[in-house]
Amino acid sequence: MTRASVHGTSVPQRLIVVGSGIAGLYAALLAADAGAEVVLLTKGELAESNTYYAQGGISAVLADPAPGDTVAAHIADTLNAGAGHCNTEAVRVLCSEAREDIAGLGRFGVRFDLAHDGGPALGLEAAHSAPRILHAGGDATGAGVANALIRAVLSRSTDGKIQLYGGAHATALRQSHGRVSGVDFSQGGRSLSVSGDAVLLATGGAGQLFAQTTNPAVATADGLALAWRAGAAVSDLEFFQFHPTCLVRTGATTDPEGDQDPLLISEAVRGEGAVLLDTHGLRFMPDYHLDAELAPRDVVSRSIALHLAKLGDPNGHVYLDARLIEAAKGPGFLEKRFPTLSQKTREAGLDWTRDLVPVAPAAHYWMGGVTTDLSGRTSVPGLLAAGEVACTGVQGANRLASNSLLEGLVFGRRAVEAFLSDPLAGASLDAVPPLAVSAASGLPLTLASGTPSNDERKPGFGASKALPTVGEHRFSFAPVSGQSFSRAALRRLMTANAGVLRNGVLLREASETLAGWAAVVRPEMVPLSEDPRVHEDASLLLAAQLLVRAAGERRASLGAHYRSDSVDGAAIHELEETYQMRPKASLVHD
Repeated sequence: MTRASVHGTSVPQRLIVVGSGIAGLYAALLAADAGAEVVLLTKGELAESNTYYAQGGISAVLADPAPGDTVAAHIADTLNAGAGHCNTEAVRVLCSEAREDIAGLGRFGVRFDLAHDGGPALGLEAAHSAPRILHAGGDATGAGVANALIRAVLSRSTDGKIQLYGGAHATALRQSHGRVSGVDFSQGGRSLSVSGDAVLLATGGAGQLFAQTTNPAVATADGLALAWRAGAAVSDLEFFQFHPTCLVRTGATTDPEGDQDPLLISEAVRGEGAVLLDTHGLRFMPDYHLDAELAPRDVVSRSIALHLAKLGDPNGHVYLDARLIEAAKGPGFLEKRFPTLSQKTREAGLDWTRDLVPVAPAAHYWMGGVTTDLSGRTSVPGLLAAGEVACTGVQGANRLASNSLLEGLVFGRRAVEAFLSDPLAGASLDAVPPLAVSAASGLPLTLASGTPSNDERKPGFGASKALPTVGEHRFSFAPVSGQSFSRAALRRLMTANAGVLRNGVLLREASETLAGWAAVVRPEMVPLSEDPRVHEDASLLLAAQLLVRAAGERRASLGAHYRSDSVDGAAIHELEETYQMRPKASLVHD
């Protein structure tokens, strides 16, 4: 694929990829191998991504599937998990094309675990109707896949096929003639820019919005902010999935900004007999669900959050007691059954054969993001997005386990195919799947009094330098007295008011506080700073406003979005009444 130069010769089309998770690495490799000129920007090391920390596997129905498994079954499982909010065509694409990209990974050195018969070892996970989960290195699939792709990227960088910029923090998208034409970025204290024919955002999610997260420190909503400021539509931002048990680091060594590596405590530990205790040493889960600690992960997360709220400490933690396992199954069992977790807890200063492990629900995966069509095109020509930063509608209101890495592969490839066919194209809003458009589309970031009627809603959160209006409402930046912005304060606010448990009062309080901070930080504008943390803070604040806006407008509970004041005709009064008869989660894999 070439473009004409001023001298009459032709040069390769240039694709700029921002991000080095599975979507970015895979897309960069595919584009480079297709003859495109590729520039890959990563704000940290290549391995600093959500992908690298993924313990689960990649779901796919292969040409030789497990007995009884079919693509149709994978589609049905994904739609069921999405709570009726998925884009059906996106799900069909994801599940039917999965085997193509699993084979594609093999080209770049990815090797999956094998069964005794030499075929792929297929695991079963919660909400999957058949074994279809591929793993690489057991519970370290993300690292295994990422390492192989990174080696391939470095090889092509050496060969001159990929121009790699490490430590490069993207600060703004360059635009000319109505399309995205490049990226401004900072590197080593310098402000730089690179021009291209299209930009692919593959920057991952935004777990750092919350006090506890399974995401690494780089997950700061960079891509969402870049796209929104450039005028791209975003959607489904109210849907954020939480994992119930993530290690809470306490004591003098704790980073107040929460930048330590995350440690997810697998559901399998509870499956072996560990229980949850509150700060008074009381086991509380039986009061919330008949299956107690073995209830589905969303129920466990909400139960913990509700219990902490009742104790008056929504940003607090509870304790996982794994000592019972060691006592029941003998000395050394935890070390043998969970060697990685045993090592990681020791590194955190805990001996879980004798100590309680502090845990809390943690932000895990954002279903919403930059709205795209099925080829990764956003509403802005020249701008593509894939992976967790994007919203195709494939995840719906709640992601099916192990579909996240698969989404990065399938739609990363499709974005490259779209670029190769027409790098300047963008998706019209009419082409965006209807279910991928947020219920809160087109509204200002602060929660205004009253609820706009449906005819006031517009497709997507449009962005511009001017503050948007809806009816008589405008952005209202009234500083909140006695509060100053910091990343730690933002995380506490989002956890307490817009995390696992939400209602109109909490969301309105969050909106007012965010507006006060935004009056000073002005997150809708590109910060005039070369400090990456200043840009990250602005991105997180903008993402928080967008999430709270969307959560405020979706007044009924759906999927991962839970409101205690739900108005869906089946008002929820108490969590313990709502979830009494939910089925158990599979504990085969986390």
